Amino acid sequence: MTMTIAVGSDHAGFAYKEMIAKHLGATGYEVLDVGTNSTDRVDYPDYGKAVGEAVIAGKATYGMAVCGSGIGICIAANKVAGIRAATVHDMTSARLSREHNDANVMCVGERFLGPQVVLDCVEAFLAAEFQGGRHAARVAKLG
Repeated sequence: MTMTIAVGSDHAGFAYKEMIAKHLGATGYEVLDVGTNSTDRVDYPDYGKAVGEAVIAGKATYGMAVCGSGIGICIAANKVAGIRAATVHDMTSARLSREHNDANVMCVGERFLGPQVVLDCVEAFLAAEFQGGRHAARVAKLG
């Protein structure tokens, strides 16, 4: 079964959302695009929430969300019960968000990271697995 990844962004993250979606599709993932669909101004909370809800509803295994900084859309996604969204800045933070925090949504800022760094983060996030162990009790407290 092919894994489905929800992708969403506001206007400031639209180009990277499109890039991430294209990369995911080319590497064998199903993509659930929850918008936005242009660079016309929109509100990031709507799209952070949409990504989070897609993951919680089981429509996607993980989510990828993009705004200008990666921060606002991450806060919005984390408002959805059960979402553990992390703003990442490099491959290490992407990997550790999964291994230590069992993150289910990865957020990036289009204004802060280069395109190759973002694609490297996508790959690191999806390749990593939650380590459990000492991290499990800590993650349980987040619920």
